[in-house]
Amino acid sequence: MSLFLTFEGPDGSGKSTQIQLTAQFLANLGYDVLTTREPGGTPIGDQIRTVLHNVANTAMCAPAEVLLYSASRAQLVHEVILPHLKNGGAVVCDRYADSTFAYQGYGRGLEAEMLHLITQFATQGLKPDLTIYLDLDPAQGLKRKQHANSAGAGEWNRMDRLELDFHQRVRAGYLEMAQTEPERWLVVDATASIETVNQTIRRRLEQYLIAPQ
Repeated sequence: MSLFLTFEGPDGSGKSTQIQLTAQFLANLGYDVLTTREPGGTPIGDQIRTVLHNVANTAMCAPAEVLLYSASRAQLVHEVILPHLKNGGAVVCDRYADSTFAYQGYGRGLEAEMLHLITQFATQGLKPDLTIYLDLDPAQGLKRKQHANSAGAGEWNRMDRLELDFHQRVRAGYLEMAQTEPERWLVVDATASIETVNQTIRRRLEQYLIAPQ
């Protein structure tokens, strides 16, 4: 049985660590696991990522932003995600379409119906089986990312430089989406220890994998 698992949450919430641990957990269960990320994950997507995250691109309008993110996503789905799922593998993706609804919908204020149409087209209708949201106060997440960037790890990109109110709207959007679709979402307190967060994720995965599909 294939599995499509996505992770959402602010940078600084520990997504990279939990993705690595979760991928190993699934591999131990016998899955052929592929990890990837958004934006990017393909040579074309990585080029788009560079444009999206360039701090010099302050003039980028919200419609251009959402179309670029969706273009990167379309290439990733077509080139990487769907082929691996069709072969029965597991895909663990750092961000996916829910990021568009959170950042460009709740954050930027773009119309939800339009975002759904664009996303449906870009993803070929592919939705995650489970989505893990690592919840963290935006100010704390940005502080963690600034610290990591100062230490030479990670990047400080165009989206990170947006006002705190924007990131607070994004967080509220994620929590609202999770509440609306609880069967797909798992919200985890990202301030807990790495071990506690991972145990919570594993329990939800185990419940999903043993439940009738």
